[in-house]
Amino acid sequence: MGKASRDKGARVERKIVDLHRNAGIKAERVPLSGAMQFRNTASTDVDVYARGPHAPPFVCEVKARKSGEGFVTLERWLGDADALFLVRDRAEPLVVLPFARWREIVGDQR
Repeated sequence: MGKASRDKGARVERKIVDLHRNAGIKAERVPLSGAMQFRNTASTDVDVYARGPHAPPFVCEVKARKSGEGFVTLERWLGDADALFLVRDRAEPLVVLPFARWREIVGDQR
């Protein structure tokens, strides 16, 4: 991965952390995500501490695309709904939701 890609990734991850912090939700960017294991967990981009003081954080991946490739279809399918469930045969469903809905679920703590 080139420097520009790393810089962009770090910038977007910081943006996600800031969105959580602005909602009063503790979040932190995981250092060197993708490059090494940190805290004996799988390498992830952002940890969100919204489960309570003694519970483990939500470990989150962050993906960004200039063109939105891959995201445009998801956004169209989501439309004005609160959540989009993606179901593949013999696999656990995935959930896509707008940040405002996520913030409601994890509890805007402002």
